[in-house]
Amino acid sequence: MPKKTYHKLKQKFSNNTKVIENYFFMTALQIINSLFGIIIYPYLIRALGAESYGLYVFALSVTSYFNLAVSFGFTFPALKLISENKTNPTVKNQVFSAVLTAKIYLALLSTLVFVILIYSIPMFYANKTIFTINYLQILSTILFPLWYFQGIQKMKIITYIQLSLRILSLPFTFIFIKNPHDIVKYAILVTATNISSALISVYYLYLKENIRFYFVTFKNLKKYFVDALPFFWSTSTGTIKEESVNILIGTLFGMKDVALYNLAEKIISIPRMMTMNINGALFPKMILDKNKENLKKIIRYEVWIGLAVITLIVLFGKWIVLILGGALMIQAYPMAIILSVTIVVWLVVGSYISFVFVPQEKFYYVTKNQLVAFISLFVFCIPGLFIFKNIWVIVISLTLSGLCEIGYCKYVIKKHKML
Repeated sequence: MPKKTYHKLKQKFSNNTKVIENYFFMTALQIINSLFGIIIYPYLIRALGAESYGLYVFALSVTSYFNLAVSFGFTFPALKLISENKTNPTVKNQVFSAVLTAKIYLALLSTLVFVILIYSIPMFYANKTIFTINYLQILSTILFPLWYFQGIQKMKIITYIQLSLRILSLPFTFIFIKNPHDIVKYAILVTATNISSALISVYYLYLKENIRFYFVTFKNLKKYFVDALPFFWSTSTGTIKEESVNILIGTLFGMKDVALYNLAEKIISIPRMMTMNINGALFPKMILDKNKENLKKIIRYEVWIGLAVITLIVLFGKWIVLILGGALMIQAYPMAIILSVTIVVWLVVGSYISFVFVPQEKFYYVTKNQLVAFISLFVFCIPGLFIFKNIWVIVISLTLSGLCEIGYCKYVIKKHKML
């Protein structure tokens, strides 16, 4: 490598150290959370059993709806404000207090709805302990200031906190979780770990960032709700779609099938997450590249990458299922193969969103695309379930809805000559 080129690369790296560090720890945090679940899964599924573990996943999916309501899309507007005012303590206190206050109000409303559901749905009431313990994770959603640490580019602090608590919780998992009746203990352990992580993070902000919380009036919160609303709509459809699958399976077929689907999801989660970061890494370069042929090449390459991952899951997925879940969970293998098609969907749709819609400021197509995915899932599911009454209908419908996303993106881009 020529000396001049080396010095240029060194200078670029030096100028972007914080960006690279932040990206590394953001990715590390995602991997830690996913890998931790996979590492302890073989023990959990054997100790708790598919039925009991499936109930836990089902209850967690219900909680996800409330977490979505409490989060309300505040992350992106708050992240922007913190990023722009890193050295302004007044603004940082104001933003932190406003977001926390808004989440508290939304949590109070969500809790009222949750109590009504518990006492009006027999299945919820029969398992009210596990549902309530999982619901308490909403405290973590209220307090956990991930967006603040992203804004000040100190993601390594959050990563260290979460990694430390995950490791500390491991011995308790093996000591206290022995049989299906211990599902409540496991829920308590997970909830306590998440809340502890949030509390430690807030305490760090109190000590090191001198952040002080105060309640903000409804009048002063209006702007935050208005700014967050578009992000809430754009993220809610995707989350509701994903969590609705667990709810549908648990309601129609039982908790063992929820556990089967959950295992299939785990198998594709790591390769999907790693491939998703491809578009994130390419974004800074592609946002400046106006050559449409280069973008078409990237999409073709990403299709091939997705097909390679599908091939690997076909070849090795069976052994992964046997290692993680045992012979009783073998049905998760064909489910994982079908769901692996969504890796291609995430890559291709992610390319269209990152490199076509966002650069051209066509943000509304992103929301419409998610609506297409959500609606098409049920368009395929409802008649299919009436005819076949089988869990495979839901799994196949989920994959077909992903293909509809690709179809919609290609239609819009061709119609408006965007590529």
